[in-house]
Amino acid sequence: MSTEALTPAAPGPAKTRAHALRSFDVADFPALTGREEEWRFTPLKRLGGLATADGAWEGQPGFAATSVEHDDLPAGVTVEWVGRDDGRIGSVLTPFDRISALAYGKFATATVVRMDRGALLDRPAEIRVVGAKAGEPDFGHMFIEVGEVAEGTLVIEYSGSATLADNVEVSVGASANLTLVTVADWAPDTVQAQHVKFRLGRDAKLTHIQVTLGGDLVRQYTSVEYADRGGDAELYGLYFATAPRDGNDGEHFEHRLLVDHAVPDCRSYVGYRGALQGNGAHTVWVGDVLIRAEATGTETYEINRNLVLSDGARADSVPNLEIETGEVVGAGHASATGRFDDEQLFYLMARGIPEEQARRLVVRGFFAELIGKIPVEALRERLSGAIEERLVGAGV
Repeated sequence: MSTEALTPAAPGPAKTRAHALRSFDVADFPALTGREEEWRFTPLKRLGGLATADGAWEGQPGFAATSVEHDDLPAGVTVEWVGRDDGRIGSVLTPFDRISALAYGKFATATVVRMDRGALLDRPAEIRVVGAKAGEPDFGHMFIEVGEVAEGTLVIEYSGSATLADNVEVSVGASANLTLVTVADWAPDTVQAQHVKFRLGRDAKLTHIQVTLGGDLVRQYTSVEYADRGGDAELYGLYFATAPRDGNDGEHFEHRLLVDHAVPDCRSYVGYRGALQGNGAHTVWVGDVLIRAEATGTETYEINRNLVLSDGARADSVPNLEIETGEVVGAGHASATGRFDDEQLFYLMARGIPEEQARRLVVRGFFAELIGKIPVEALRERLSGAIEERLVGAGV
């Protein structure tokens, strides 16, 4: 397919987010070296061949080792599998990096999850993406369609073993209200490079909670586009990276976001929190917010907080705010990375709580606000248990 650019781009690297290359063709993107700004934090050698595969790759296409499953769905939600000739595919997401373009070109069948117009879900719809084998590149595509004035919660859980590059397109219709919870709880040998793209219609509301708790290397890129006035996006994230005691590489969890304010009177809030434990555990958070000249009346804020639980763990946090108009309601960003709060520990220990238990309470409190935003009680309890297991395993 032909290349698409949001604005005409000069030769060479893009000067701003507005000039970034968009293309469905992997050949339009140069081979990765690791020196690119978008990839400088990512250990390319650990991507299981996804960084070196190209458009001529002749392996088995599409979810060869990954399955999409679901049980009984609430009324108003349907799931179907379609080919790339379906008109919805590619209507929201145009890749703007090499691996996303590769995933688009190599998936065999796309999963479409549809919430009917006007549907009011009486319970969450749950979808599972399950990997059966790591080590060989696999590719997937999902399209989530939320009809106008629909309202409900969708949960997508990723588990098992895989080496997966996948794209997820999410179209939220006018006046719809979607809560999307994505949980990456992969096996320790899994590699995932994912691009999630949201498009919000007029007065649409999105709440996305992104949880990353497992996998060898998980790199998730989330972007938001507003199609009309009144869009409201709240993006939350929770991640906990650890390192094995055997001296192997620690987990690498990387979250990148782009919120593109291109129409007036829209709002966004980004709040991500992460914890790290063990030598070699590495997390990356890069939050980009672009407010274009025509996006007057924008209100936006982003914050990332990281809690480092041991020596040898590394957290990189880079908030970016690009503003092309002075007529905004508010715009700001913040980032903080640190160790345990000694005052909190002292307060708890002074009341007779042992140090080890006090440390766990501090970590639970650090994540409690974000876990509380998940509107599924059973999932909240399960994630709290998973975090507790990681704390015990890490010796916190």
